[in-house]
Amino acid sequence: MKLRITDLTKSFTLEDGNTIEALGPLNLEVSDGEFVCILGPSGCGKTTLLRIIGGLERPTSGTISLNSATIEGPNPSMAMIFQEYSLFPWRSVLDNVAFGLEVRGLPKEERHRIARKYIELVGLSGFEANKPYELSGGMRQRVAVARALAIEPKVLLMDEPFGAIDAQARNKMQRELLQIWEKTRKTVLFVTHSVDEAVYLADRIVILTRRPGRIKEIVPVPHHHPRERTEPSFVEIRRYVLRQITEESEIGTPH
Repeated sequence: MKLRITDLTKSFTLEDGNTIEALGPLNLEVSDGEFVCILGPSGCGKTTLLRIIGGLERPTSGTISLNSATIEGPNPSMAMIFQEYSLFPWRSVLDNVAFGLEVRGLPKEERHRIARKYIELVGLSGFEANKPYELSGGMRQRVAVARALAIEPKVLLMDEPFGAIDAQARNKMQRELLQIWEKTRKTVLFVTHSVDEAVYLADRIVILTRRPGRIKEIVPVPHHHPRERTEPSFVEIRRYVLRQITEESEIGTPH
């Protein structure tokens, strides 16, 4: 399986008639089972790119394809996880995780069986009957991950999924996400503002330029998991990526 982005651009027309060039042109290929993080200066179009890949927005030009099939709208082969948990507060953990299966028309017994499998995978067995407000932020995000996995997508699109979680819980969620990824080998595209997070998680880091977002550089991270953040090689890659982001952010800034 291969996800292919070809000559993609995105522009927005403002109320005053002016046009903002948000993205591109941009070309990228992601292979089956890869974990790719997308980094770039604030406002460079990272979330817009992810939404276009997920079929939630249309590009101005260019194409997105999965296994050579063009993506022109929401696709059952992809699931998106947002920073906001987007859980239904009146539903239990079990019924939140089973929601996508319910939409697909699976019988209750079957969707609950599948939901329980993924609840166990994310370490929430015993919390099936709880409502989201009874859970911590990290636990709610695990429910969102389980819900995305339950529909068995080929690609997980993750937009700053741990951005609202405190640092200690965030590190724990990163470790747990890697454990889930190693078990399922889903293809993951993960948007983050954290250089440390990207170096800890990714096989490759895609660095975008400031708007309009183009690919400035793709940095491979050759280390095996689990990674030790204090290792000299980890620190070296983190320092290099941070320098690229900083240089891009400071273009045009008076000194």
